[in-house]
Amino acid sequence: MPRRRLSERQRQRIQAIQERRRRRLESRTNAVLDKLDADRAAEVEPDAQSEPAVQPGLVVVRHGAHLAVEDAAGNLHHCMTRSNIGHPVCGDRVVWQPTGDGGVVTALEARHNVLSRPDYSGRDKPLAANLTLMAVVVAPQPPPSGFLLDQYLVAAELMGVRALVVAAKMDLLDDVGHAAFLDALAPYRDLGYAICPISIKGAPGVAALTEHLAGETAILLGQSGVGKSSLVQALLPDQDIQVGRLSEATGFGRHTTSAATCYRLPGDQAGGGVGGGRLIDSPGVRSFRLTGLTQAELEQGFRELAPLRGHCRFRDCRHLDEPDCAVRTAVAEGSIDPRRLEHFHHLREGLVR
Repeated sequence: MPRRRLSERQRQRIQAIQERRRRRLESRTNAVLDKLDADRAAEVEPDAQSEPAVQPGLVVVRHGAHLAVEDAAGNLHHCMTRSNIGHPVCGDRVVWQPTGDGGVVTALEARHNVLSRPDYSGRDKPLAANLTLMAVVVAPQPPPSGFLLDQYLVAAELMGVRALVVAAKMDLLDDVGHAAFLDALAPYRDLGYAICPISIKGAPGVAALTEHLAGETAILLGQSGVGKSSLVQALLPDQDIQVGRLSEATGFGRHTTSAATCYRLPGDQAGGGVGGGRLIDSPGVRSFRLTGLTQAELEQGFRELAPLRGHCRFRDCRHLDEPDCAVRTAVAEGSIDPRRLEHFHHLREGLVR
C-alpha cells in the first residue's frame, strides 16, 4: 500500500512534536546529572528510580520498522519506530523509550549528514547517517575508475565528510608497479586527500588504515572487485561475534548482514564511538551514484574548481569553449588536472538540473 502523503501543516506538526521530545530528553538528562552531582556531594547513593523514561541511543541496524538501538552503556535493544517521525537509518542518533519487550523510538536527533542512493523510482534512499569519514577503495585490479572515484569525492565534499583514498591489493605489484600506481593517485594527494596504501596479504598491512579510522564513523566505498569485503573482515576480526550479539538482542537473524550495520572497530569503547571508531558496512553502496545537482553544487564538489567560481567571464560558464574561462586557463597552466575537468563535464551532462 502506498504511503499517505502528508500536508505541509502535518509535517510541521510532526517536526514540532519531535523537537519537544528532544528537548524533554535534554531537560530530563540535565536533571538527572544535577541530582547525581548533588548525591555525590552528599556522599549518598543516587536513586535509581530517578532515571528518565526516555534516553538517547544509536541506531546500529534497521530492518523495516525494526531497529537495533545501542544505549549509552553499549547495550543493544530491539526497538520499533513510531510512524511519521522520519526514517531512522544506521548511524542515526535517536530518542527512545524502553518498553516491556524492548523499546520504541520517539524522535530523530538532527543529522550532521546522510549518505543516500537512488531507489528504483529515482528517489533518494538514505543508507547511513552521521558519517565522519568516507574511505574510497581503489586497487590495481580491477583498474581504478577515476570517474567513479571522483563521484565519491564529490559526495564527500558536499556532505562535509573527510575523504580518504585507500590503495588496496598493493601486494599484487612489484616495486616499479607500486610506485607507478601511487604516482597515478598523486593529483588527489596534491588536492589534500590522504592516500593510504595497504594489503591484507602482506606488507604494508592494514595498520595504517586502522590509524585513519580511529575515532571515526567510517564507511568503505569502491567499485566491485577491489576487495572491500575482505578488507571489512580484516578490520573486524570479531564481526561474527558482533553479528551474533545483534541477532541475539534483536532476533533479526540473517537480516543483520543484509542491511547497513554499524560495527565497533577493535578498541572502541562501549557506547562512545571513540578509541577504535566505528565502521558502517552497507550492501547498498554497491549501487551508489550521485543524483541531480546544480552546477554550483557540482563545482563545490571539486576542490580545485570551487575557488574559481565567479572568475569566468560568463556567470553560467560551462568550462567548455567559452572565452575567458578561468577553469580552462587553470588547466592550461597545469594547476588543474585535465582528467578531473573531463570527469566534471561527464558528471555535468548527467547530473546538472
